[in-house]
Amino acid sequence: MGWFSDVIGRLGGRSPAPEPALELPAPPTSAEILASVERVEQQIEGRVPPAVTARVHRITGTVEEMVPRLDRLGGGSQQAHTVVATATSYLPEAVGAYLRLPRDFADRRVVAQGKTSLMLLCDQLDLLGVTLDKISDAVSRADAAALVAHGAFLAEKFRDSSIALDPGAGQGTPQPPSGPASEPGRLEAP
Repeated sequence: MGWFSDVIGRLGGRSPAPEPALELPAPPTSAEILASVERVEQQIEGRVPPAVTARVHRITGTVEEMVPRLDRLGGGSQQAHTVVATATSYLPEAVGAYLRLPRDFADRRVVAQGKTSLMLLCDQLDLLGVTLDKISDAVSRADAAALVAHGAFLAEKFRDSSIALDPGAGQGTPQPPSGPASEPGRLEAP
């Protein structure tokens, strides 16, 4: 039904037909994100120069490190989106475009800005790697700041407590034996 029919229908007392609900696809799961980078690693195996392999492994390693930490970035975060998009779109598309080219052409023929397809791919992979490293560092700094803040909280909370420890407490305490002969969870008497 068009807009004119809607106007006529409203004038006649009919309510307009409800708009169909727009259904957005669900975001990829952690398993899907990891499977995507694993597919890229399988695709390049034995098919790309070592410079590309090293860059792809750098990116996939950072993605694998970041996936369990994505919740710390927040659901609508641009940083979380960048990590997911890198794993599921940016990296697979860049590598796929390179792999579709004949090797001689991709590695030797200048195609843009005085660079070969191989050089362009390396530039793109470097950009993705640096971006992911910055995101990972930001998450790590936030986690470290939370640890520092929690330490300050604990120090303040227990500073005047009757259970506060002296600065030298525990220095003369015997330590459990270490090495292959010691059993985990069992303490020996001194």
